[in-house]
Amino acid sequence: MADLLTSVNVLVARARTTARATWRIGARRGAVVWRAVLRRGGVVAAGVRQTWRRSLQVRIVTITLVSSGLLVGGFAYMVVTQITGNLLDNAVADARERLETSRAYAFDQLSVHPRIEPRLQRTFDSTVVALAGGDPDEAGVVVVLTASGYPTIETATSPNVDASALISNELRRTVAGGEVASQIRTGDLGGGPTRYLIYGSPVPAGFGQAEIYRLVPLTTQEQTAVQARTTVLATGVALVLLLAVLAALVTRLVVNPVRDAARTAQRLSAGLLDQRMAVNGEDDLALLAASFNQMATNLQRQIVRLEEMSRLQRRFTSDVSHELRTPLTTVRMAADLIFAERDEFDPAVARSAELLQAELDRFEDLLTDLLEISRFDAGFAMLDAEPTDLVPVVQRVVDRLTGLAQRCGVALEAHLPDGAVIAEVDPRRVERVLRNLVGNAVEHGEGRPVEVTLAVDASAVAVTVRDHGIGLRPGEEKLVFNRFWRADPSRARQTGGTGLGLSISLEDARLHGGWLEAWGALGKGAQFRLTLPVRSGDRLTSSPLRLVPTEVMTPIDLRVSADLPLLPVKPDGPSVDTGAPADAAEPAPGTAAGTPAEVTR
Repeated sequence: MADLLTSVNVLVARARTTARATWRIGARRGAVVWRAVLRRGGVVAAGVRQTWRRSLQVRIVTITLVSSGLLVGGFAYMVVTQITGNLLDNAVADARERLETSRAYAFDQLSVHPRIEPRLQRTFDSTVVALAGGDPDEAGVVVVLTASGYPTIETATSPNVDASALISNELRRTVAGGEVASQIRTGDLGGGPTRYLIYGSPVPAGFGQAEIYRLVPLTTQEQTAVQARTTVLATGVALVLLLAVLAALVTRLVVNPVRDAARTAQRLSAGLLDQRMAVNGEDDLALLAASFNQMATNLQRQIVRLEEMSRLQRRFTSDVSHELRTPLTTVRMAADLIFAERDEFDPAVARSAELLQAELDRFEDLLTDLLEISRFDAGFAMLDAEPTDLVPVVQRVVDRLTGLAQRCGVALEAHLPDGAVIAEVDPRRVERVLRNLVGNAVEHGEGRPVEVTLAVDASAVAVTVRDHGIGLRPGEEKLVFNRFWRADPSRARQTGGTGLGLSISLEDARLHGGWLEAWGALGKGAQFRLTLPVRSGDRLTSSPLRLVPTEVMTPIDLRVSADLPLLPVKPDGPSVDTGAPADAAEPAPGTAAGTPAEVTR
């Protein structure tokens, strides 16, 4: 017996374990299915929201459907309710009228019996038969004649059915009390569940009082009401669909020209200036199309005019620069001869020869820069990229400008990596950019040190040039790249620059697919950052060096930007493309141009 109990317990335990495992598997499968359903529902909902936001026609048709559906539904409900009420009122009035006729007939038949006698039962039976079969329009009507105060008299019913369940006790008491009453009840008298209008009335007799009930089926009224509801519903649905179709057609007439205008505007923005809208008719939409075409024609004319003027300007600059080469060469030869013999001249003449030589050097640099700018404007500038170690390039720039820095009382500090920094760049252009940046920093350094820093990561290489001079006002970090722009026009140039250096540097950075950006704050100096991709043609996403110097950042700024990529800062002010991507991070709220702030997400 003990072994048997043990075996039973083991089987029960196994059954419980199996049931739990089965339940867990079912629960997991149910959860997977539910998640799939939710995911699919989310996709569908997202598609519906996107369609709702993008399609004006869908919104108008949907709003028309909903509003017309509510209006037609309310109207249909009111009509059906009115029809059903009228049918019921007519049935009640007809039943009341026939009840009075039946009551009078029963009174005449029962008045001949002054007391209860055997013939009275036959009178009851014949009376209900006569009342139930006397009118062929009253098919299905049941007549009940009873005397609730006299138990010896049996209830007479015609047709011979049991209608006692349909006549409630409350109705019996009311009628027995001498009042006419009615009610509507549903019951089965052999033909299936049917609604009956039951009217009861007392009938005075010689022996006392009897009660007569008429059970009128409402089948005809219900069928009429159902037909009315079906007709109204079908008419309402057809009307709503017709309104939806009309709304779709009307909306299409309005939306199609708008879509055509949008497509034409997109083609115009893409440079296809000969695109126009089709003008059909003389209505408001045709006026819109004609006005749009006129605007496009004017824009095309202005753009062509500006392009022609720009082309002429570039051609003029290039031609003037080339034409000045020949007389400049002659003047240069004469100036070199005079400069070589300056020791034999009077001091005033010798000084004039030195000034002439310096200005000719600056004039040659200006012509060279103008020719370079004209090549950029014409789109003829070519990038000769090759793997280059940037450490010697930066060191060479620093060495060449050390003499200028000593004359200006500025100390040049280079912070370079120990190993090589290889990047696919055009070394000539990179050296020119760095020479411009370092030269400007020395000129505006106010005798304070200038720091040149080189850094590299997996995708980008960056060089920053930091000075501690007067700095930049808010907004000037963009203006510095404009041609011939100077922060202080009255300030004398120490390096004899042409005013085109930073503009050419910006174009060189763009040609590499890189960024050239500036930061500055009054009294805190300025910093320029050149960021180039390690591999030519790659898209930059961050820089290995900060644009805003760390020493001028607040502790909050440092904490916020500690884990963020070093993207270009786009401060408020005039919008000038610096080669940085359009989706770069914006400055922190409340940070004005030229203030110490790094990037935010």
